[in-house]
Amino acid sequence: MKVIVDEDKCCGAGQCVLLAPEVFDQREDDGIVMLLNAEPGPDQYDLVRESAAVCPGAAIEVSEEA
Repeated sequence: MKVIVDEDKCCGAGQCVLLAPEVFDQREDDGIVMLLNAEPGPDQYDLVRESAAVCPGAAIEVSEEA
């Protein structure tokens, strides 16, 4: 799995950080998403998929290919 975030689409809702804190964080100054791990382990796959699904700005893209 490969994860890509588009900071321009991020609205700072923080759902991704709540669901997958090992993969996502937020910048202190404006709350925009920061990608901590672009290639998370299998134990994070479901959480990353859910993060992408609930992201209100559609800022998270998930590629199932390694």
